[in-house]
Amino acid sequence: MADTVTSKYVYDGQRRKILHITNISDGTGESAAIKADISTLTFNKGVVPTYTAVDMIDYNIQGFTSVRLYWDHNTDDTIAILPSLAGTIHFEAFGGKVDPQSSGGTGDIILTTVGAVSGATYDIMIYFRPKA
Repeated sequence: MADTVTSKYVYDGQRRKILHITNISDGTGESAAIKADISTLTFNKGVVPTYTAVDMIDYNIQGFTSVRLYWDHNTDDTIAILPSLAGTIHFEAFGGKVDPQSSGGTGDIILTTVGAVSGATYDIMIYFRPKA
């Protein structure tokens, strides 16, 4: 079996995107699962982004030890490590947390769960801006 996951853009504007992702685990968990494939996005009237900036993350994690968000690169760059509780992380005060565009990879937003058990859940909203 596999975890039951959803991924939906609840706002898909020309400058900002809001991605809502959820998981109900069967104990399998996720490893480097692509949540935002930037090659499929457009902004500013058709421009395909080359990287992103995350402004805010709302989350509710239950049962997992943590949920980890990264930018996909040869050595993945950490966006945030979300503990098993509810909260909000704000990055907008200093212009957002910007993908450092390390070598290799795609810059996609990927997710890995740690400590998956049957019945563990996450509900995450990622507020981000595509950049070129």
